[in-house]
Amino acid sequence: MKKKPYQVVYEDNHLLIVNKDPGILVQGDRTGDTTLLTVLKEYIKEKYDKPGEVFLGLVHRLDRPVSGLVVFARTSKALERMNEIFRKRQVQKTYWAVVRKKPPVDANKLVNWLVKDEQKNQVSVYDYEVPGSQKAELSYRLLGRINEHFLLEVNPITGRPHQIRSQLAHMGCPIRGDVKYGYDRAVADKKIYLHARRLYFIHPVKKEPIICRAGLPNDPFWEEFLELDDENYKDKNLDRIYE
Repeated sequence: MKKKPYQVVYEDNHLLIVNKDPGILVQGDRTGDTTLLTVLKEYIKEKYDKPGEVFLGLVHRLDRPVSGLVVFARTSKALERMNEIFRKRQVQKTYWAVVRKKPPVDANKLVNWLVKDEQKNQVSVYDYEVPGSQKAELSYRLLGRINEHFLLEVNPITGRPHQIRSQLAHMGCPIRGDVKYGYDRAVADKKIYLHARRLYFIHPVKKEPIICRAGLPNDPFWEEFLELDDENYKDKNLDRIYE
């Protein structure tokens, strides 16, 4: 039996949040490959024995080689409200990124301007505003070092395409396996070592805090970094939602 490319982390009548494996598309592109959205519609259809077309709305995306948390809405009302939560940045997103080069400082905020080349599906990074650019902000801190690699905890403040990948590379710290943004070689299965680790927001219908945490991919290299986890630090900051 083929392994499912996701694990359900949270599910109710309004939302479905899963931990996606690296390598699966979240929604369709020109490759025509199977998408997470399609697979999860089948999951809902079978689990709840739903006739006809299943509604499942995509709230945000992760790049194909990235693993971690993806949020879907099970009703149009939930989708509309979640879109508003993300638009207003009333959500904390925490990523883990593995890089080979130590950052210039252990913790910092990066502010850049990004221009996306749709043909190449690649972003150029600037230190100043240029025509057609979007402002991109994130903060990071160094969690530690394991075997010549460094683990960064990254909190994107804006939600631009390829933002974390391109901004870390611009800083001189491309993510392990991310040859598109300057890492020297690919790794198995064309994945990169960027993982959407945690989400925190207020439920759009129940108005309760939702805190989801995604286990790391089944990968011995990733698992070495678990000893650097610092959940206490994170918990102290759960009352802070980005303005």
